[in-house]
Amino acid sequence: MDQSLSKEDRAKLVALAREAVTAAVETQPEPKADDLAGVLSEQRGCFVTLTNQGRLRGCIGTFQPQKPLGQMIIEMGTAATKDPRFVFDPITHAELGQLKIEVSVLTPLKETAQPEKLEVGRHGIYIVHGFQSGCFLPEVATDWSWDAQEFLSQCCRSKAGLPEDAWKKPDTKVYLFESEKFCE
Repeated sequence: MDQSLSKEDRAKLVALAREAVTAAVETQPEPKADDLAGVLSEQRGCFVTLTNQGRLRGCIGTFQPQKPLGQMIIEMGTAATKDPRFVFDPITHAELGQLKIEVSVLTPLKETAQPEKLEVGRHGIYIVHGFQSGCFLPEVATDWSWDAQEFLSQCCRSKAGLPEDAWKKPDTKVYLFESEKFCE
């Protein structure tokens, strides 16, 4: 990571994500991100992941933030409650207390010419081919016990809708990033 987050920064970001998720589920106005300083005022990519007893309930993020990190966490927390994968199974008010909220703060993307040399567990991937793209956070590879090639192939197939070997093609761009992940 370029600049690590302090314990206080982490607590503030998770609290902002929790406030955003609660407000979205209860159809209240989005919270405000006031007094953002240091890392929280920087434009950094981020993801907010929601799980309930280990079951994914939403995960939304951005690599190209247009606002300070604190504000982006609010926007991603709100968006995670509306993850299109769960449109027919939305998060309910009764579920709020059971949700685990994870925040991932990302380093800038770096294009690689040798994607198979990524470090499993350290690097996340973002694969782009034309108008199709997909990404996996670093922990996905370790959660599924994938090696680098399987990680790349699964991202192409299941996230980007591409052939499994698309990451090997010269017209496909593969970017690596690192993530600092934390939760409540």
